[in-house]
Amino acid sequence: MKKTVLITGSTSGVGLGIAEAFAAKGYHIVFNGLEPDGEEIAAETARRHGIKHFFSPANMLEPEALRGLVSQCIDRFGSLDVLVNNAGIQHVSPIEDFPENKWDAIIAINLTAAFHLIKAAWPHMKRQGFGRIINIASAHGLVASEYKSAYVAAKHGLVGLTKTVALEGAPYHITCNALCPGYVKTPLVEKQIKDQAKAHAIPEKEVASKIFLAKQAVKEFVPIQSIAETALLIASDHSATITGTAIPIDGGWSAQ
Repeated sequence: MKKTVLITGSTSGVGLGIAEAFAAKGYHIVFNGLEPDGEEIAAETARRHGIKHFFSPANMLEPEALRGLVSQCIDRFGSLDVLVNNAGIQHVSPIEDFPENKWDAIIAINLTAAFHLIKAAWPHMKRQGFGRIINIASAHGLVASEYKSAYVAAKHGLVGLTKTVALEGAPYHITCNALCPGYVKTPLVEKQIKDQAKAHAIPEKEVASKIFLAKQAVKEFVPIQSIAETALLIASDHSATITGTAIPIDGGWSAQ
Protein backbone atom coordinates (compact mmCIF):
# COMPACT_ATOMS: atom_id res chain seq x y z
CA MET A 1 0.00 0.00 0.00
CA LYS A 2 1.38 3.37 -1.01
CA LYS A 3 1.86 6.00 1.65
CA THR A 4 0.36 9.47 1.71
CA VAL A 5 2.09 12.75 2.53
CA LEU A 6 0.40 16.07 3.25
CA ILE A 7 2.67 19.06 2.58
CA THR A 8 1.60 22.61 3.37
CA GLY A 9 2.87 25.40 1.15
CA SER A 10 3.75 22.81 -1.49
CA THR A 11 3.09 24.65 -4.75
CA SER A 12 6.26 26.77 -4.69
CA GLY A 13 9.75 26.95 -3.21
CA VAL A 14 10.90 24.42 -0.62
CA GLY A 15 7.47 22.82 -0.31
CA LEU A 16 7.26 22.09 -4.03
CA GLY A 17 10.77 20.66 -3.96
CA ILE A 18 9.76 18.33 -1.12
CA ALA A 19 6.62 17.34 -3.02
CA GLU A 20 8.68 16.52 -6.12
CA ALA A 21 10.97 14.27 -4.06
CA PHE A 22 8.09 12.38 -2.42
CA ALA A 23 6.27 12.07 -5.74
CA ALA A 24 9.37 10.54 -7.30
CA LYS A 25 9.21 7.87 -4.58
CA GLY A 26 5.58 7.10 -5.37
CA TYR A 27 3.83 8.75 -2.42
CA HIS A 28 0.28 10.00 -2.87
CA ILE A 29 0.41 13.74 -2.16
CA VAL A 30 -1.94 16.29 -0.68
CA PHE A 31 -0.78 19.62 -2.09
CA ASN A 32 -1.59 22.93 -0.46
CA GLY A 33 -0.92 26.54 -1.36
CA LEU A 34 -2.42 29.92 -2.08
CA GLU A 35 -0.80 30.54 -5.48
CA PRO A 36 -3.41 31.29 -8.20
CA ASP A 37 -2.02 28.44 -10.33
CA GLY A 38 -1.48 26.07 -7.40
CA GLU A 39 -4.00 23.49 -8.60
CA GLU A 40 -2.32 23.32 -12.02
CA ILE A 41 1.16 23.00 -10.46
CA ALA A 42 -0.05 20.13 -8.28
CA ALA A 43 -1.74 18.34 -11.18
CA GLU A 44 1.31 18.64 -13.42
CA THR A 45 3.64 17.34 -10.70
CA ALA A 46 1.35 14.37 -10.07
CA ARG A 47 1.02 13.66 -13.80
CA ARG A 48 4.78 13.59 -14.36
CA HIS A 49 5.30 11.11 -11.54
CA GLY A 50 2.18 9.02 -12.07
CA ILE A 51 0.83 9.45 -8.53
CA LYS A 52 -2.57 10.20 -7.03
CA HIS A 53 -3.06 13.63 -5.49
CA PHE A 54 -5.41 16.35 -4.56
CA PHE A 55 -4.96 20.05 -4.04
CA SER A 56 -6.39 22.24 -1.28
CA PRO A 57 -6.13 26.02 -0.89
CA ALA A 58 -6.73 25.71 2.88
CA ASN A 59 -5.60 28.88 4.62
CA MET A 60 -3.12 28.40 7.46
CA LEU A 61 -4.90 31.15 9.41
CA GLU A 62 -8.12 29.10 9.61
CA PRO A 63 -8.02 26.18 12.09
CA GLU A 64 -11.27 24.71 10.80
CA ALA A 65 -9.87 24.62 7.26
CA LEU A 66 -6.78 22.81 8.56
CA ARG A 67 -8.86 20.19 10.34
CA GLY A 68 -10.84 19.78 7.15
CA LEU A 69 -7.63 19.33 5.16
CA VAL A 70 -6.59 16.38 7.33
CA SER A 71 -10.08 14.85 7.09
CA GLN A 72 -10.06 15.22 3.31
CA CYS A 73 -6.71 13.47 3.13
CA ILE A 74 -7.86 10.47 5.14
CA ASP A 75 -11.21 10.27 3.33
CA ARG A 76 -9.48 10.34 -0.06
CA PHE A 77 -6.52 8.06 0.55
CA GLY A 78 -7.41 6.13 3.71
CA SER A 79 -4.26 7.20 5.52
CA LEU A 80 -2.02 10.08 6.45
CA ASP A 81 1.48 8.75 6.94
CA VAL A 82 3.67 11.83 6.66
CA LEU A 83 2.80 15.42 7.60
CA VAL A 84 5.16 18.15 6.45
CA ASN A 85 4.50 21.54 8.03
CA ASN A 86 6.23 23.81 5.55
CA ALA A 87 4.03 26.87 4.98
CA GLY A 88 5.56 30.09 6.24
CA ILE A 89 5.79 33.84 5.87
CA GLN A 90 8.40 36.40 6.88
CA HIS A 91 8.69 40.10 7.67
CA VAL A 92 11.86 42.06 8.41
CA SER A 93 11.75 45.12 10.64
CA PRO A 94 13.37 46.57 13.79
CA ILE A 95 11.32 45.54 16.79
CA GLU A 96 10.30 49.11 17.65
CA ASP A 97 8.67 49.41 14.23
CA PHE A 98 7.51 45.81 13.87
CA PRO A 99 3.82 45.81 12.79
CA GLU A 100 1.71 43.95 15.32
CA ASN A 101 -0.47 42.43 12.62
CA LYS A 102 2.66 40.99 10.98
CA TRP A 103 3.73 39.50 14.31
CA ASP A 104 0.33 37.83 14.74
CA ALA A 105 0.31 36.44 11.18
CA ILE A 106 3.86 35.07 11.35
CA ILE A 107 3.23 33.29 14.65
CA ALA A 108 -0.09 31.94 13.36
CA ILE A 109 1.19 30.62 10.02
CA ASN A 110 4.68 29.45 11.03
CA LEU A 111 3.80 27.94 14.41
CA THR A 112 0.13 27.73 15.33
CA ALA A 113 -0.92 26.15 12.03
CA ALA A 114 1.55 23.32 12.65
CA PHE A 115 -0.05 22.70 16.06
CA HIS A 116 -3.55 22.50 14.54
CA LEU A 117 -2.44 20.11 11.80
CA ILE A 118 -0.51 17.85 14.19
CA LYS A 119 -3.45 17.75 16.58
CA ALA A 120 -5.83 16.86 13.75
CA ALA A 121 -3.54 14.14 12.36
CA TRP A 122 -2.69 12.66 15.77
CA PRO A 123 -5.68 10.34 16.39
CA HIS A 124 -5.30 8.78 12.95
CA MET A 125 -1.54 8.27 13.29
CA LYS A 126 -2.07 6.70 16.72
CA ARG A 127 -4.68 4.27 15.34
CA GLN A 128 -2.47 3.17 12.47
CA GLY A 129 0.59 2.90 14.72
CA PHE A 130 2.78 4.95 12.42
CA GLY A 131 3.43 8.59 11.68
CA ARG A 132 6.17 10.89 10.47
CA ILE A 133 5.82 14.58 11.29
CA ILE A 134 8.36 16.89 9.70
CA ASN A 135 8.40 20.56 10.65
CA ILE A 136 10.30 22.86 8.33
CA ALA A 137 11.84 25.22 10.83
CA SER A 138 14.95 27.24 9.95
CA ALA A 139 18.44 28.02 11.10
CA HIS A 140 16.48 30.75 12.87
CA GLY A 141 14.97 28.01 15.01
CA LEU A 142 18.47 27.54 16.45
CA VAL A 143 20.05 31.01 16.26
CA ALA A 144 18.76 34.57 16.01
CA SER A 145 19.25 37.46 13.63
CA GLU A 146 18.38 41.11 13.93
CA TYR A 147 15.07 42.45 12.62
CA LYS A 148 13.30 39.08 12.60
CA SER A 149 11.70 38.95 16.03
CA ALA A 150 8.49 37.21 14.97
CA TYR A 151 10.10 34.70 12.63
CA VAL A 152 12.83 33.75 15.12
CA ALA A 153 10.25 33.40 17.90
CA ALA A 154 8.00 31.24 15.71
CA LYS A 155 10.79 28.96 14.51
CA HIS A 156 12.23 28.52 18.01
CA GLY A 157 8.70 27.66 19.10
CA LEU A 158 8.39 25.15 16.27
CA VAL A 159 11.56 23.39 17.43
CA GLY A 160 10.14 23.23 20.96
CA LEU A 161 6.84 21.85 19.63
CA THR A 162 8.83 19.26 17.68
CA LYS A 163 10.52 17.97 20.83
CA THR A 164 7.29 17.73 22.79
CA VAL A 165 5.47 15.92 19.99
CA ALA A 166 8.39 13.50 19.63
CA LEU A 167 8.14 12.54 23.30
CA GLU A 168 4.38 12.06 23.16
CA GLY A 169 4.55 10.17 19.87
CA ALA A 170 7.22 7.64 20.81
CA PRO A 171 4.85 5.02 22.29
CA TYR A 172 2.81 5.06 19.07
CA HIS A 173 5.70 4.94 16.56
CA ILE A 174 5.10 8.55 15.60
CA THR A 175 8.29 10.51 15.07
CA CYS A 176 8.62 14.27 14.87
CA ASN A 177 11.65 16.16 13.62
CA ALA A 178 12.48 19.68 12.52
CA LEU A 179 14.62 20.59 9.52
CA CYS A 180 16.54 23.83 9.97
CA PRO A 181 17.73 25.17 6.62
CA GLY A 182 19.91 28.20 6.11
CA TYR A 183 19.05 30.56 3.29
CA VAL A 184 17.37 28.95 0.29
CA LYS A 185 16.80 30.99 -2.84
CA THR A 186 13.01 30.90 -2.81
CA PRO A 187 10.31 33.53 -3.45
CA LEU A 188 10.17 34.07 0.34
CA VAL A 189 13.86 35.00 0.43
CA GLU A 190 13.65 37.07 -2.75
CA LYS A 191 10.91 39.15 -1.14
CA GLN A 192 13.22 39.96 1.78
CA ILE A 193 15.86 41.68 -0.33
CA LYS A 194 14.30 45.14 -0.28
CA ASP A 195 13.44 44.93 3.43
CA GLN A 196 16.95 43.75 4.33
CA ALA A 197 18.56 46.47 2.21
CA LYS A 198 16.46 49.09 3.97
CA ALA A 199 17.01 47.67 7.47
CA HIS A 200 20.80 47.44 7.03
CA ALA A 201 21.15 50.56 4.85
CA ILE A 202 22.99 48.72 2.06
CA PRO A 203 22.34 48.33 -1.69
CA GLU A 204 20.02 45.48 -2.67
CA LYS A 205 22.77 43.82 -4.73
CA GLU A 206 24.87 43.38 -1.57
CA VAL A 207 22.17 41.69 0.51
CA ALA A 208 23.03 38.12 -0.53
CA SER A 209 26.73 38.29 0.33
CA LYS A 210 26.59 40.65 3.31
CA ILE A 211 23.39 39.46 4.98
CA PHE A 212 22.02 36.15 3.69
CA LEU A 213 25.28 34.21 3.47
CA ALA A 214 27.48 36.15 5.88
CA LYS A 215 27.02 33.71 8.77
CA GLN A 216 27.29 30.52 6.71
CA ALA A 217 30.65 28.84 6.45
CA VAL A 218 29.65 27.57 3.00
CA LYS A 219 28.89 30.73 1.03
CA GLU A 220 26.15 29.22 -1.07
CA PHE A 221 22.39 29.10 -0.86
CA VAL A 222 21.11 25.78 0.48
CA PRO A 223 19.80 23.60 -2.39
CA ILE A 224 16.14 22.70 -2.10
CA GLN A 225 17.09 19.12 -3.00
CA SER A 226 19.19 18.85 0.18
CA ILE A 227 16.12 19.64 2.27
CA ALA A 228 13.88 17.33 0.24
CA GLU A 229 16.25 14.37 0.48
CA THR A 230 16.61 14.84 4.24
CA ALA A 231 12.82 14.89 4.56
CA LEU A 232 12.63 11.61 2.64
CA LEU A 233 15.21 10.05 4.93
CA ILE A 234 13.40 10.87 8.16
CA ALA A 235 10.05 9.86 6.64
CA SER A 236 11.30 6.35 5.93
CA ASP A 237 10.52 3.19 7.87
CA HIS A 238 14.21 2.97 8.77
CA SER A 239 14.17 6.26 10.73
CA ALA A 240 12.06 5.10 13.67
CA THR A 241 14.71 6.17 16.20
CA ILE A 242 15.33 9.58 14.64
CA THR A 243 12.95 11.78 16.58
CA GLY A 244 12.92 15.01 18.55
CA THR A 245 15.80 16.41 16.52
CA ALA A 246 16.43 19.80 14.94
CA ILE A 247 18.61 19.01 11.93
CA PRO A 248 20.68 21.93 10.58
CA ILE A 249 21.00 22.16 6.80
CA ASP A 250 22.65 25.54 6.97
CA GLY A 251 26.11 25.55 5.46
CA GLY A 252 27.71 25.51 8.88
CA TRP A 253 25.88 28.59 10.20
CA SER A 254 24.86 27.03 13.52
CA ALA A 255 28.33 25.51 14.00
CA GLN A 256 29.73 28.90 14.97
